[in-house]
Amino acid sequence: MLRSFRYLLFPVSLIYGGIVWLRNWLFDKNVFKSASFNFPIICIGNIATGGTGKTPMTEYLIRLLQHQYKTATLSRGYKRKTKGFAIANANTTALEIGDEPMQFHNKFPDVTVAVGEERLVAIPQLLHDRPQTQLILLDDAFQHRSVKAGLNIILTAYNNLFTRDLMLPAGDLRDVKASMHRADIIVVTKCKTALNADEKTAIIKEIKPLPHQTIFFTEISYTAPYHLFNNSNVNIAAETNVLLVCGIANPKPLKDYLAAKMNTYDLLRYPDHHIFNSDDLADIKKQFEKIKSSNRIILTTEKDAVRLVKFEQELKDYPVFVLPIEHRFLFEEGALFHKKIISFINSFAAKPIN
Repeated sequence: MLRSFRYLLFPVSLIYGGIVWLRNWLFDKNVFKSASFNFPIICIGNIATGGTGKTPMTEYLIRLLQHQYKTATLSRGYKRKTKGFAIANANTTALEIGDEPMQFHNKFPDVTVAVGEERLVAIPQLLHDRPQTQLILLDDAFQHRSVKAGLNIILTAYNNLFTRDLMLPAGDLRDVKASMHRADIIVVTKCKTALNADEKTAIIKEIKPLPHQTIFFTEISYTAPYHLFNNSNVNIAAETNVLLVCGIANPKPLKDYLAAKMNTYDLLRYPDHHIFNSDDLADIKKQFEKIKSSNRIILTTEKDAVRLVKFEQELKDYPVFVLPIEHRFLFEEGALFHKKIISFINSFAAKPIN
């Protein structure tokens, strides 16, 4: 029903698409200027709105690179309560930098995590404040064309390929499909595990990559849930009674995962990037208390966890666990992906560490 209603907004999509196309054309013709840097900058983005796996892809790259290069992430800091440029420190909260940057900061304390709406201003400031930086990962900046990243990675979800989608608001595209030509690497995410070679070939033909573009395929891999406050692990069995609390753009893969793993679960769903308040906390507790079982847990995503951690005093006696998510490359092509990333970084002259 919702999708049918969105189709009625197709005339608005034509107007929006025209505006986006014109903006891109002005950048392509250098009427609007893009700045490039003699420095390795990797952009992770997409053409559609949320739910393609940008955050776990950024984390994948951090894990791959942080021990070889002094790595920094730069995000807009979506829905934060502050403005301007900032670098995360020991006292930083999600309200100050946004939930995804806070997640990076919590998981990778040795990585510089910065936020700034204007990347063109933020990049020089980051390099000034952290001169030892050797690599910047731009999180969700594919449409921020005032900065021209050296390597662009775009993601598209297997069950909602950008080739089959419409522009907002009738569909989920926030950029025109032709923008995919600016990407160097395209990753089809959230694939089914059993994706075969014929299906892979069909998708590649549908996307029609240019000669310089490489397409990879990944599936979601969920790892061991850890306690929100003490980091202990839990094993989720079929008989475990789970209250799933999530505010993410596309919870379907997570719901499918739980449906296949256990007999039943309860769900409290919130909007993407939802900032939890005391009323939400009361609802979570009330829903959890309704579960009449000693084998019960509250399960949430890492993005939601950084917005729930502020309730530590209220939730410290509750079994609140966080379910991590990672990308896993299909067709044994992870090594090729790694090679392309490292090759790009090494194409720049080594920057000495101060």
